[in-house]
Amino acid sequence: MTITVENLDFTYGRTPILRSISLPAFRPGAMYAVVGPNGAGKSTLLRCIAGLHRHSGTVALGNGNGSSPGRHGSVLYLPQDPPPATTLTVFENVLLAFQQGAGFRVERSTVDLVADVLERVGLTAVAGRKMAHLSGGQRQLVSLAQAIVRRPSVLLLDEPTSSLDLHNQLKMLELVRQYAEEQPAVVITTIHDLTHAARFADSVVVLRDGTVHTVGTPREVITEDMLRQVYRVNARIHFSDDDTLALMATSAYVTEV
Repeated sequence: MTITVENLDFTYGRTPILRSISLPAFRPGAMYAVVGPNGAGKSTLLRCIAGLHRHSGTVALGNGNGSSPGRHGSVLYLPQDPPPATTLTVFENVLLAFQQGAGFRVERSTVDLVADVLERVGLTAVAGRKMAHLSGGQRQLVSLAQAIVRRPSVLLLDEPTSSLDLHNQLKMLELVRQYAEEQPAVVITTIHDLTHAARFADSVVVLRDGTVHTVGTPREVITEDMLRQVYRVNARIHFSDDDTLALMATSAYVTEV
């Protein structure tokens, strides 16, 4: 399944949030990062794509090469906030996510699938623990497990690493990238850390003040000029041969952009 966005506008009250957003097609098997400063419209764009905001313009879903709809629906949006601290266990939360729309009977194969997903995400050790006893970061990993087990064709993630330490940030983004490739699925994530965007994303969308500043590969998009114009910082950047980005900000609050 592919996604195309053309001439998308979104206004909150009388305040324009997104203006004339047109993007190249998002295609299955790839991971896309949406970056930009606070207030640029990143989360709003994801919610518009998910159909959670009424907007003008077009967000169209079409058939991609080799993608297949997920069992419980083809588009899944995960907000930034982790799941609530309930009395359900981790295993029960992920099982219920899979069972939505499938009735109450739980097949043995379903139990095995949930156990496999929890192992992939690194939650096997806390599978029997109640959600109320988990940290915010652990609940965020549960949210990812709930998403993966449902096998969506389009996965929209709003700051999925916000509550995670560095180890789990890298682990989550690697899992998400693997999911995009293996399903194959369209994965679009908002993210603040440009080094993570460079390392994991196939393509980067840069938003500035509700408009598209740049779209392209990490090497094409993450430049010293972009950092100066969009983030208002002077910085030195270097891409290694394996596309790892080294970024050192030298000063902030650039007055001329």
